[in-house]
Amino acid sequence: MTCRRLLLGVPIASNRHCSGFFFPPMHTSAMRNALLMTAFLTVALTSVSPELPAQVRLNPVVELLEKGQPVFGLYAPANRRVRPGGAPIPPDSLRSMDQLALEALGANGADYIFDGTMEGDFDGGYRNFTDFAAGMAKAGNLRTSPTPRFRAPLFVKTPGFAANPALARERIARQLNLGVSGIVFVDVETAAEMREGIQAVRLASAGGTRPDVVGDAPARWGMSEAEYKRRADVYPLNKQGELITFAIVESKEGLANIREIAAVPGISVLFPGAGTLRGVFTSTDASGARVFDEKGWEAAIQSVLSACKEFNVPCGYPAGEADIEARMSQGFNVFVIGWGTPGFKAVELGRAKAGRAEH
Repeated sequence: MTCRRLLLGVPIASNRHCSGFFFPPMHTSAMRNALLMTAFLTVALTSVSPELPAQVRLNPVVELLEKGQPVFGLYAPANRRVRPGGAPIPPDSLRSMDQLALEALGANGADYIFDGTMEGDFDGGYRNFTDFAAGMAKAGNLRTSPTPRFRAPLFVKTPGFAANPALARERIARQLNLGVSGIVFVDVETAAEMREGIQAVRLASAGGTRPDVVGDAPARWGMSEAEYKRRADVYPLNKQGELITFAIVESKEGLANIREIAAVPGISVLFPGAGTLRGVFTSTDASGARVFDEKGWEAAIQSVLSACKEFNVPCGYPAGEADIEARMSQGFNVFVIGWGTPGFKAVELGRAKAGRAEH
C-alpha cells in the first residue's frame, strides 16, 4: 500500500512511517523536480506578499519626533487685546472663533497650533478655546482619507499642577475631552509633579488618573471610542501613543532639579521658559534700575539643553526670527513661535535649515 504526502500539490515520498506504513524513497530526479518547484513557488509567493505598513500617525508631531526632525508650532491667532486705559476695539474688527480657526489652518508650515490662554484664566480661556476647537474641526483640521490625520493638532497650556493636583487633573481631562493632542505643563519644579501630571494625561484604563469618560475627543479624532482609548496615550511612554506632553521649566527651583525632571518617563519635549526666566534673572540695583543677568539667563537655558541631551529628550525653545537658526544649531529641535509675519518668517527659516522647506 502506498502513502504519499503532498507538498504544494506535488506528491512526495517519505522514508519515515506514515500512518504505520513505510514508503520507499522517491526517484532522485522526481525529488529534485519537486524541490525546485517548491523553491520557485516559495519565492513567487514571498515576492507578492505585502509588508505590514508602519503605523500611520494621527498626530504629525509624533511622526516628526520619531524621525528626529525639527518641529515648528505657532501660537493660535487671536483678537487684539485692549490695553488698560486704551480705546475699545471696534466690534466690526473682531473675528469669530470660526474665522480665527480658518486663519490658523491657513498658516503654511505650522506642525501644530499652540494655545496658552488657559494658563492664567482657565474658565474664560476654556470657553473661548472650546469654540476655537469646534471651529478647527468644522474648518477641516482632520483629514479622514485614507486614515485620520490632523493638519495642525492642537496643543494647550494647562495651569500649574503642583498647587492643586486634584483641580489640575480635572482641568486636564476637560482639555483632552475637546480632542487636543498636546498638554503643556508650565512652571515645572520637581520630577514628582511631572510624574503626576503625566498620569493625569493617561486614561485610568491605561494605568493613569484621567477618567475614562472622554467627551468629544473620539469624534474630533475621527474614530470610535474604543480606538480613541487605545491611541490616546502619551508618546514616547507608549510608542503607539498619539498624545504629546511639554514640560516647561521656568524657575530657579526647577533649574536646580532639571536632571531629575528630564529623567521622568513620558516627557515628550522639555523646554526652558525663556521669557519667564528672563524675569527671574533680572534684578533691581541700588538706583532702582533694572539689571538683566544675560550670562546667568543663558547658562540656565543651556542647563536645560544639557539635561535634554543627557536623557535623550527633545528640547524645545520659544524662538523667533532672530534666533531660531542659532538655537537649532545648539541642538534645540521643537519650537513654539508667535503668530504673525515675524513668526511666519521664523518658521520659514527653521524649515529651510532643517531641510523641510516643502509645506
